[in-house]
Amino acid sequence: MSTLLLVGAGGHGRVVASIAEDSGYSDIAFTDARYPELKNSGIWPVISQNSDQQNYGEQFISIGSNEMRADTDRHLGFPEMPILAHPNSVISRHATVTAGTVIVAGAVVSGFSQVGRSCILNTNCSVDHDCILENYVHISPGAHLAGSVTVGNNTWVGIGAVVREGITIGSNVKIGAGAVVINDVPDGVTVVGNPAKPLERTSC
Repeated sequence: MSTLLLVGAGGHGRVVASIAEDSGYSDIAFTDARYPELKNSGIWPVISQNSDQQNYGEQFISIGSNEMRADTDRHLGFPEMPILAHPNSVISRHATVTAGTVIVAGAVVSGFSQVGRSCILNTNCSVDHDCILENYVHISPGAHLAGSVTVGNNTWVGIGAVVREGITIGSNVKIGAGAVVINDVPDGVTVVGNPAKPLERTSC
């Protein structure tokens, strides 16, 4: 476990690279669509525009956008990716975490929770017991899910948001920063506020 190629050299990619370094990878590089204009991201080199370095070792999608991460995963078809967890995160041995997920410093995943493919569990977030996170979910810094919460594919839970126990959140949902979710949220909705309600669209 020494060589890792990261797809996506933005700010989130640098966080992932740092976690990979703390996890024992000694040779880390990026691919990014901005290459060759972009030659470095932080201290790490950008070596290609496309993920065509088949002999580089393990590969990992380090794109912050849920939609772009999902599209990239489907396009590249990586058969397997590692799980990257910061040494200061806490993951119950009774939790299940799927390939391609990154777990940032201070995050907690409690027992019997299930985390899908290529999720982001960001700084100091918590996922309590028996939660189910489907694929390409992002739980932002300081967001907290109580027990038995279900979160659908491609959903983003904003910074500092709180979700009550037993709530079901659909796919392609956006939960606003600091929202307090006490009711189920259907697919494709943006909710904000305390208590969280659908964001009203204003006509021009």
